[in-house]
Amino acid sequence: MCGIVGAVASRNITPILVEGLKRLEYRGYDSCGVAVFDNGGLRRVRSTERVAELEEHIARDHVAGFTGIAHTRWATHGAPVTRNAHPHFSGHGSDGPSIALVHNGIIENHEELRTELQAQGYVFESQTDTEVIAHLVHHLYHGDLLDAVQQTIKRLHGAYAIAVFCRDEPHRIIAARQGSPLVIGRGKNENFLASDALALAGTTDQIVYLEDGDVADLQLGNVWIMDQSGKAVTRTINTVHVHTGAADLGPYRHYMQKEIFEQPRAVGDTLEDVESITPELFGDQAYKVFKQIDRVLILACGTSYYAGLTAKYWIESIAKIPVSVEIASEYRYRDSVPYPSTLVVTISQSGETADTLAALKHARGLGMEQTLTICNVSTSAMVRECKLAFITRAGVEIGVASTKAFTTQLTALFMLTLALAQVHGQLTDAQEIEHVKALRHLPSAISAVLALEPQIMAWSDRFAAKENALFLGRGMHYPIALEGALKLKEISYIHAEAYPAGELKHGPLALVTEQMPVVTIAPNDALLEKLKSNMQEVRARGGELYVFADAGTKIVNSEGVHVIRMPENYGPLSPILHTIPLQLLAYHTACSRGTDVDKPRNLAKSVTVE
Repeated sequence: MCGIVGAVASRNITPILVEGLKRLEYRGYDSCGVAVFDNGGLRRVRSTERVAELEEHIARDHVAGFTGIAHTRWATHGAPVTRNAHPHFSGHGSDGPSIALVHNGIIENHEELRTELQAQGYVFESQTDTEVIAHLVHHLYHGDLLDAVQQTIKRLHGAYAIAVFCRDEPHRIIAARQGSPLVIGRGKNENFLASDALALAGTTDQIVYLEDGDVADLQLGNVWIMDQSGKAVTRTINTVHVHTGAADLGPYRHYMQKEIFEQPRAVGDTLEDVESITPELFGDQAYKVFKQIDRVLILACGTSYYAGLTAKYWIESIAKIPVSVEIASEYRYRDSVPYPSTLVVTISQSGETADTLAALKHARGLGMEQTLTICNVSTSAMVRECKLAFITRAGVEIGVASTKAFTTQLTALFMLTLALAQVHGQLTDAQEIEHVKALRHLPSAISAVLALEPQIMAWSDRFAAKENALFLGRGMHYPIALEGALKLKEISYIHAEAYPAGELKHGPLALVTEQMPVVTIAPNDALLEKLKSNMQEVRARGGELYVFADAGTKIVNSEGVHVIRMPENYGPLSPILHTIPLQLLAYHTACSRGTDVDKPRNLAKSVTVE
């Protein structure tokens, strides 16, 4: 979601700030800005366009400085207009503003603070909660920026990562975090900060991860860190090698299309070091943890939540362990019954998803300490918070709509299923061999499905003219139908809903007309005949069926029934294969409608606010 970059140096740091913002563009944003100390004062450039346009404004206005902060904003408080863009200033006087500040997160008591500051004479230029922090820092500033920030954060309720600098202390930035990620980058006589280590790739690989409650004082020669009690602490410096930029699109029109076609590689890389199924794939303590648990709780949001729903079918069927799957944003706000013998599994592409992190901490607060994360970023907060971890190998995913992150999550969750089954005596050697063989073949099987793209493109032209669609699945393919509907919503802006096919007659059938395309996942499994009956219910109401059917289903093209044949039936791993054509259908429908595929409106890649 929002991105922060900052630097204190003896050289012009605007190129570093801009490059950092470019590296964070994949998260999604609707405005961006830079503020620097320049010629004795603060200068600022803000834009509601892309970072490339911001860079042009900086060059045209000759903005340069040796201390500065930068930000990409995804609107929460206030419309995405220039006056609401970060950085925010305070302390306007004859010498110009004295405080510049950027902020990720949400300040829950901003209205109360705004009223108080207005009574002190502060005039607000924006609708944001962030400007409240800037004015509060200025109000509490008496010559020491560190002290002002420490006093300020005592007044804030909510989540935040902030970076602030002052005209009167030009070689200094103060940063603080609570519930929102922030890292420090160490250099030689220069220091940096960012909301993600990726933003500092190519500038420094010496990264310090701030913990909740930390306040950092960045100056040229050193960085001092204080914990929430104000005590000086030392945080480990990690050497972090991260992707240094967005990959070339090559022959693809969009990053989403490229990432769809990278899935054989991503799944293959995720499986690369897996010779056999062992608990140690998930950490040195995994066998002991898996042996102790007798149930699983999965916490996730969005696409990752659908991965968790699929895993529920696998784990209960193969490992015989009961599973609950919770939407992370809801779990922490309801009364639940904790069991210490629960394995709490979080799933997150970024590992920084605010709702999932908060739900994890809530579960631990209830006494459930056996935790594991499935994540695509080894340096993320989620990995640091959990006892066990499995790092998927999807690589950087730039398109906001998740594709290869989802299929690698499913791959990891299937391996988790087998590991749990093995520890709990539910997996024979022969079964393990067969499952590992199927996993090894998965990249080739995905490639075969990708070859269906031309047929799916023909369908997309029909979908582009529609405003509504239904997706149907049964059993472990129902979560895949949910994911297919989400993809179509996210990038084509067509209203789409998914249902278990057996639920049609309990309400959704009322929506079915010849104008309502009904996408159906039809694997050749034990529920096939039931599914065919559900399909007849659609046809009887004049609905048009678009069916992804396995070989052997005997579902053929006929009036109102359009069929694309899947290359093979893939047993328990079938949900992964059936994901691919739904991604392609959403992608090509969005292309036909002319939407911004990689950066759909109102959405962000990494959701770091509640």
